[in-house]
Order: sequence, then structure tokens, then C-alpha cells
Amino acid sequence: MKKILILAALVFSAYTIFGQDFAIQQLENSPRHHEWAEISYDDRKVHTFVAYPEVSENALAVIVIHENRGLTDWVRSFADQMAEAGYIALAPDLLSGFSEKFQKTSDFPVSDDARSAIYELDPDQVTQDLLAVQQYAQGLDAANGKTAVMGFCWGGSNTFRFATNAQNLEAALVFYGTAPKEQSELARIKTPVYGFYGGNDNRVNATIEATEQMMKAEEKFYEYEIYEGAGHAFMRRGDDPEGDAPNKAARDQAWEKIKSILGN
Repeated sequence: MKKILILAALVFSAYTIFGQDFAIQQLENSPRHHEWAEISYDDRKVHTFVAYPEVSENALAVIVIHENRGLTDWVRSFADQMAEAGYIALAPDLLSGFSEKFQKTSDFPVSDDARSAIYELDPDQVTQDLLAVQQYAQGLDAANGKTAVMGFCWGGSNTFRFATNAQNLEAALVFYGTAPKEQSELARIKTPVYGFYGGNDNRVNATIEATEQMMKAEEKFYEYEIYEGAGHAFMRRGDDPEGDAPNKAARDQAWEKIKSILGN
């Protein structure tokens, strides 16, 4: 990988095309510093939203991998919540440079178009993008040189996959995502993997037993929680003031788990 060049700029306008009012309001009311980093490697540029905590010491950097509709307002608001908890949060837009017309998530007319584009991405390109973001995160002046990764839905699955390819991760936090199917891939994991699943999400949960068996066979750390009554995407749905009680409870419990794993 060629040397990464960074161009960071303050953001004055947000990705609002897929606007979620509660998320936008949370971002607008945040006292924390936000910026865009344009992370360049080879012939690619990965637009990355960065949120900084208000702390006096260097902080752990956490890569936040978005859902299957790209870098939405909610994902950015979650990154800000991670900063509120004391971490530097980096949320890359993995639809960066998708085509000449669609250079980032907000260029897509509707979120369904972004979702369709997500599934056209080359998995190896996604890995290289994330490795570039990790390298950037490790070099931030405000960071302590350590990185973790977490993601939701499509991003949860890519969190698990990234753990099979990355070095020097403190932890991988998989939210309602599935693991790679090949045991040989899981054998490469060198970091603890933590799973977060909604009880009413059997499409994903039906894969947990096989994942657990393969991780155990490879002597890899895999610990998970299933939050009864919660559904898929409970972190986002539980953030919504109009969300239902089980998703809100799961979201709150998962936050405590996140902090117990990462510290703070």
C-alpha cells in the first residue's frame, strides 16, 4: 500500500439526503469536534467522518462500519456518541468513489440505490479501505496508537471479515452481522470478537452456533450477547425517541457492554 496522504476539513453541511431527524439534531447539538478526513491510497480516496472526544489524554481510535445504506446521519451520530464516551470515532464512507456520478453516499438519490450499490462493492477493496483508515487512525496525534473496529448489519459482517485481515486490533464488535463461512478465514483472527444480537433476528442468529463452533475449534475468542425482545438494527432503532422499549433497552445494555470491552 502506498503512503497514505490525508486531507482533513471541517464539515459545515451533513449527509442529509437520507436524513434522520433525531440523528441530525443530535449532531447539531453536539459540542464535540467533527471533521472529514479524505484518506488517500493508491488511486482511491475514502471520505471519512471523524469525531473527537473532549478528553485530556490520547484516546483509543474506533473504526465504525456503516449499515448497508451507506454513511447515513445515524451512523455519524453514533460516531459522535462514541466520541462522547471518550473514543476517537472514524466512520468511513465505503461508497466513496463508487462511480463517476456517485462519489459518496449522499450522491445517491434514495437509500435503496445506496443499498444496491453496497452489494456491488469488491470485498477486497472494502478491506483495503478499512486498512487505510486504520493506518490513518493509528497516526492521529490525539490517538494512543491503538484501534478497534465495530459495525452494524452489513457493517457487522464486514467487522468480522476485517478481523480476519487486520493486525493490531484491540477488539472487533459485531452488531447483528454474520461471520465468514470458511473456517480457514476465522483461523486468521488475532483479536477478541464480541457479538451483539437481537433476540428477534433469527436470520442472523441462526448462524451463531456454527460460528461459535468454528471459533472454538480455532481457539479464538468469541463472546456474544442476545438481547431478548430486540430486533435487527436495535442500536439505531433504540436511538430513535419513538423506538420501542425492547430496542431501547437492548441499545442501553449494549452501550454498557461496549464501554466494558473498550474501557471508559
